Amino acid sequence: MDKKSIIGIILTGLIFVGFAVYTTKEQQKYQKQLAEYNAYMAKQQQQQNLLDAESAETAAEAVQTETEVSPEERAAMEKVARYGETLAAYRDREPQTVTVENEFLKLDFSTRGGQIINAELKEYTKYAPKGERNERVRLFDPATARFDMSFYVKNGTNNVKVNTSEYDFEVLPLEANDSLQRLTMRLPVAEGAYFTYVYTVHNGTDPERDYLVDLDVHLENMAPVMSKQSSLGIMWSNTSYQNERGFQNENTYTTVAYRLPKESSISDIGMSEEGREEEVSSSVNWVAFKQQFFSSVLIARSNFTYADMSFDTCKPGSGYIKDFMAEMSVPYNAETDGYNFAFYLGPNKYAILKNITDENGDKIALERLIPLGWGIFGWVNRWVTIPVFDFLRQYISSFGIIILILAILVKLVISPLTYKSYLSSAKMRVIKPEMDALNAKYPNPDDAMKKQQAMMDLYKKAGINPLGGCLPMLIQMPIIIALFRFFPASIELREQPFLWSDDLSSYDSVLNLPFNIPFYGDHVSLFALLMAGMLFFFSYVNYKQTASGQPQMVGMKFMMVYLMPLITLFWFNNYSSGLCFYYFLTTALSLVQTYAIRYMMDDNKIHAMIQANAAKKGNGKKSKFQQRYEEIMRQQEQMMKQQNAQKGKRK
Repeated sequence: MDKKSIIGIILTGLIFVGFAVYTTKEQQKYQKQLAEYNAYMAKQQQQQNLLDAESAETAAEAVQTETEVSPEERAAMEKVARYGETLAAYRDREPQTVTVENEFLKLDFSTRGGQIINAELKEYTKYAPKGERNERVRLFDPATARFDMSFYVKNGTNNVKVNTSEYDFEVLPLEANDSLQRLTMRLPVAEGAYFTYVYTVHNGTDPERDYLVDLDVHLENMAPVMSKQSSLGIMWSNTSYQNERGFQNENTYTTVAYRLPKESSISDIGMSEEGREEEVSSSVNWVAFKQQFFSSVLIARSNFTYADMSFDTCKPGSGYIKDFMAEMSVPYNAETDGYNFAFYLGPNKYAILKNITDENGDKIALERLIPLGWGIFGWVNRWVTIPVFDFLRQYISSFGIIILILAILVKLVISPLTYKSYLSSAKMRVIKPEMDALNAKYPNPDDAMKKQQAMMDLYKKAGINPLGGCLPMLIQMPIIIALFRFFPASIELREQPFLWSDDLSSYDSVLNLPFNIPFYGDHVSLFALLMAGMLFFFSYVNYKQTASGQPQMVGMKFMMVYLMPLITLFWFNNYSSGLCFYYFLTTALSLVQTYAIRYMMDDNKIHAMIQANAAKKGNGKKSKFQQRYEEIMRQQEQMMKQQNAQKGKRK
């Protein structure tokens, strides 16, 4: 074996021994790491087993807890989570009713929503079919009354909408003195934050405040809990009772009215047998749920930003008239600490409504709730009819006698014009032979101009004004229409009996029919029947007098004598008996005047008067009216000649 081979074997042995030693050390190291890993995994498994055991125990406890909590407790927990602990506590409390009254009003307040749910008027009673009027007027049904203010508050990261009508308010002790009573109701919203209503009821210090209830809304420490918003919402609604005899008549005057700021007039959404709605996007000063004789009005001292109003008409016989609803809003920012409102809950009485003012002492046109008429008709009622009624009421208790005196006064005022009208009719009757002669002299239609000129000359010589007979009617017309609006809207006539009528503001019924006649009704009003009969008699007498002097009136006999009284009977059967009585009186007085003047007038004296007047004006100039009239007739005659000439050429 040579030297190289021995070296190779030695190196190979060293390598083998070295590899064996290295492998042994690595194996020991691996076994140590494996033991450490197994120990770690064992520890991890032990910890996981402990966690699984704890989870199982927790789950078991949760199941046991869920089984023990009642549905009511779960609902309460959900409310707290949704509304916050303070608000949740005032959602389901049992509401209470607080009554506050003065000499004229009895008000019921509910802690649910802190609102008025009943307004009873002590001086007025509801109509009763048998005449036993022992139930006071109530403006709305408590079950339907709702006054709600809505806003948003913070609850953690959420915003919660608060509708005050869903919460029960706290009631503070009533404050009272000789002039007022103050009721404070508040809703705790959060710790130290309150939404508060302060109602002030006045104790007869001023007539215009007898039916006025002030409502001051205070936001106490509310800014920190209020969400970001620019307005607070208001929802006001109720259902009005039927308080009068006739559903149809009361429904006609029942609607939603409103006033825009600074306006001297008001608007309403009209009358409908079904429903109606209207939205006003501009500022609104007040909104009224108006009935025939009573109103509920919500007044915003600083105005609403808008108003969305509507009503639905109830079914006849249900005991109700209309379902009212109004949605408004008022502005809000972080500096807002409250609002000033007022409710008017009372009669539509002119003397009271006209004196109600805003916080600056300016009148707010509430008297416009009484439909006295527009233009000259409203002026007559405001400046003549109402003052006369108020004056006579101081001395006369019977409104039937007051209506009689009013009718006599109207006739006395217009008696000079009436006399001239009858004198003109008498002159027409006296000169009828001359008029017949002119008709015979100019039978040809082409001579119409000549005949009219001759007629005008005859009128002039006789001293007859062709329009003289219309003047009394023109003077009476504003009064007639004004009183047509006044009587059905005058609360002074309500509950006032006269003769067989137990209420002059409503129709009288001497016979109830077992059926309904279209446009007439299911009853017979004796005042309406007497009025129509008197109108027929007066029209017949007047027709006989005018037809003899004015041949053109002959063709109007049916309409004047028969049709008009019949239409009047159907029209007024459901109207105020006071109005029918007034029209009966004025027609009867007109008939008396007719016979009295005819008795005083002698045809021979009138004929002598005509001759003297003719001699006096024989050479006088034509009036401007006569000249204008003749010019018109001349133009018409020329046109007729041209038309006749064209027809002749065509032939």
